[in-house]
Amino acid sequence: MKNQPLSLFAFDVFAPAHLTAGSWRNDGDQGHRYTDLEYWKDVARMLEEASFDGIFFADTVGYHDVYEGSPDWAMRDAAQFPINDPLLLISGMAAVTEHLTFGVTSSLTYEQPYLMARRFSTLDHLTGGRVGWNIVTSYSDSAARNLGLEQQLGHDERYELAEEYMEVLYKLWESSWDDDAVVRDAAAATYIEPSRVHPIEHSGKYFTVPGFALCEPSPQRTPVLFQAGSSSRGMEFGGKHAEAVFINAVSVGQARRSVEKIRLAAAEAGRDPYDIKVVVLLTVVVASTDEEAEAKHEGHLRNVSIEGALARFAGWTGLDLSAYDLDTPLRHVQTKGVQSLIDMFSKADPDREWTPREVARFLGIGGTGFTIVGSPETVAAEVKRWRDEADVDGINLSYATKPGSWQDFIDLALPELRKQGIIAPARTTAQPTTLREKFYGAGNQHTLPGHPATEHRTRHTTDAVTGAAAH
Repeated sequence: MKNQPLSLFAFDVFAPAHLTAGSWRNDGDQGHRYTDLEYWKDVARMLEEASFDGIFFADTVGYHDVYEGSPDWAMRDAAQFPINDPLLLISGMAAVTEHLTFGVTSSLTYEQPYLMARRFSTLDHLTGGRVGWNIVTSYSDSAARNLGLEQQLGHDERYELAEEYMEVLYKLWESSWDDDAVVRDAAAATYIEPSRVHPIEHSGKYFTVPGFALCEPSPQRTPVLFQAGSSSRGMEFGGKHAEAVFINAVSVGQARRSVEKIRLAAAEAGRDPYDIKVVVLLTVVVASTDEEAEAKHEGHLRNVSIEGALARFAGWTGLDLSAYDLDTPLRHVQTKGVQSLIDMFSKADPDREWTPREVARFLGIGGTGFTIVGSPETVAAEVKRWRDEADVDGINLSYATKPGSWQDFIDLALPELRKQGIIAPARTTAQPTTLREKFYGAGNQHTLPGHPATEHRTRHTTDAVTGAAAH
């Protein structure tokens, strides 16, 4: 699968700032316009015109209050706070585009599956099949406290709940409605043929859902399923359910090891290892020359808040580095938060000794992904290395300032990446496709054979010749 053009997604959050600590302090940064739909429509048009495959929105229903036992530094640095609901943003961006797709993070821990199914079916209808869901189980105690729990569920129990949650969703999306349930037969006064809509009759440990899906089948039925967990339990879950996995890495070697684990998890789940597309988080700081790019990068670094970066890290991991000297090496610590981030810095790169100061400096621009700095040619060479050596399928492009970093990438780096075949050529006048078809090719609107959703879809299929429902 190497040497294929990479998929290209922008990576953001419905907030003033995301991963880059202090991005809002950069001259010209437009993050403060996050509540303005016109801003997001302009971003959508920019990405559409540049033939990005899509934009992916992270999300959280908590806030970072672990660093120094307070949310103060998260508030000071707008560290994913304030934050709005990205599900409500997608329709506006979809209305001004035809090809751009949308990945949306939504936590299953605090939303009943019956409602989650309806939300994503609705978005899939309104976007013409251009939507995907990033499955997260949440990591924040602040979210748990504000949503009715004393604290979050344990890591493995969250995945146990998630397994049943996905079973309910697959039943709702795939097996509740036959393809031909909507007949709109005026003569028979029948809009829906009742015999072609089926109660899912689910009764399990966490959920009881006896009835019918509320929405008729959407273009993809099941939205494209993203996942980002890199703990052993997260890998197992992703190997079974994910169609695309996001990874963060401090080096190409670490990324390669993650990709190998993901492919293995897919194989162990009985799937083709390359049915899972791996998308790596990268940030690009590009200018006409390497020297100009380095100067731009240093300028961004001057705006980075050490405390803002460590507030993010503490929120993600549950580890408050304010208790450590900034220059003391970080050791492996078990945490209920995002364990993979602890591992990434404490043991995943054996050639580097990480300290809180080094962690903050690394996280300061682009967060938990690698930052490439250089001329268009330098950027192309480095992206090619990530593609070929790490065996990734796409890029999740973060930013140092928004939307300026993306515009610089489009103007300077993207032409060179396309010239070398690292990114696919600019889109022609081809008809819009679903998000799943972007990954798997024309005609693949639905989950592939071997995916658990597909098994549920075969329960109620329509015979193409007779039109009879097969049960």
